[in-house]
Amino acid sequence: MNPNEMENLIAITTICTYHEVEYTFINSLSEAGLLHLELIDQTSYIPESDLQRLEKMIRLHDELEINVAGIEAITHLLERIEQMQEELRVLKNSIGN
Repeated sequence: MNPNEMENLIAITTICTYHEVEYTFINSLSEAGLLHLELIDQTSYIPESDLQRLEKMIRLHDELEINVAGIEAITHLLERIEQMQEELRVLKNSIGN
């Protein structure tokens, strides 16, 4: 991996420390397919572009006490809503033109 790609990665240990969450929680999100971790020299990282999504999941877990299965369901539903909103936007644009 070149240095430019490493600049866009954030160590999971940094996130765990900052947000005061256990590594096992982050790992559970990864195992559920909600998060993609990069393993480099025995250290796990996430792409900077996924940080906002991860922070939403951390808030669901911490503030609302939602477990990983619940976060998985919520994430799926939110993604589906976004897809439907995009489809609606495309349809509106095609009708309007």
